[in-house]
Amino acid sequence: MSGAVSYAWRDPITDEEMVDLVRSHGGNAEAGWWDRISGHSLGWVGARDEEGVLVGFVNVAWDGGDHAFLIDTKTRGTHQRRGIGTAVVRLAAERARGAGCEWLHVDFDPGMGEFYFGACGFRSTEAGLIHLPSME
Repeated sequence: MSGAVSYAWRDPITDEEMVDLVRSHGGNAEAGWWDRISGHSLGWVGARDEEGVLVGFVNVAWDGGDHAFLIDTKTRGTHQRRGIGTAVVRLAAERARGAGCEWLHVDFDPGMGEFYFGACGFRSTEAGLIHLPSME
């Protein structure tokens, strides 16, 4: 494998490809998820190998104005630690800026801090969070 990867904004991605990508790294894939949410996004970035296999992804949700939100950053299990995640985040940030967004937000599990703060250039900020299913 030569490692050539191409990146595309609003790459035409099928739900089946998303299920395969999520399962490739041990994630809990939900059939129908991508078909259900893609229409609500500002955009997304797909990364594909030379054979056209989806090897990376990030979704960009937004408030319709100044704020964009990175969600669901994924890299195929066999392609991790090659800069693909960093590249999809970088392109997503460029496209969100080009759409007029002023801020790009991301939340993540503690083990991902090195990736988002180091490789992607996010900075730490105070934020609040409510786990809605836990509300009584």
